[in-house]
Amino acid sequence: MGDLKNKNGPWTIQSMKTVYENPWIKVDHSEVTHPNGDPGIYGVVRFQNRAIGVLPIDDEGRVWLVGQHRFAFDAYSWELPEGGVPLCEDPLEGAKRELREETGFCADHWVEMNRFQVSNSVTDEEGVCYLAYGLRAGEAMPDASEELQIRRIPFRDLLEHVMSGEFTDSLTIIMVLFAREMALRGKLPAPICEVIVDK
Repeated sequence: MGDLKNKNGPWTIQSMKTVYENPWIKVDHSEVTHPNGDPGIYGVVRFQNRAIGVLPIDDEGRVWLVGQHRFAFDAYSWELPEGGVPLCEDPLEGAKRELREETGFCADHWVEMNRFQVSNSVTDEEGVCYLAYGLRAGEAMPDASEELQIRRIPFRDLLEHVMSGEFTDSLTIIMVLFAREMALRGKLPAPICEVIVDK
């Protein structure tokens, strides 16, 4: 590692090697010098994909959820449509594909709500979330390895599931709260603001 590459802000990287890699992630192990001068180690999970989430909402304020068993937590989870999109792909195009594959829906209108760092202490994963409206139904085509269920609920019920802690998926929580705040601030088209904000 050259002199120009051995600094990471106040950290000094003495050495770095990839200790694990698959098509979705790789894990880098670094021997470092901490900002205070002490020696140490740092592990980073580097993602091969970008996290994409979609909040699909119809003219009546109903949203579509996807249910699946999440291996890492050994638990069933109801979530908004989401998935991984290659870093080289346009996030919006990936979001359109994920919505179509998981729910069968296409959308005439898309609003990028936010970009964020998913867990920035140990991963470099980035997330991008969209609100989709003007929905047109089609046939879902989930990945063969996924066993998905789909359900439709009013946005206000989804908000309650999030606020009660029943729904715990981070992208879903971020999208629901962000969409609600954007609607309250009038940052979404008026018809969408009206169906999100339960007056």
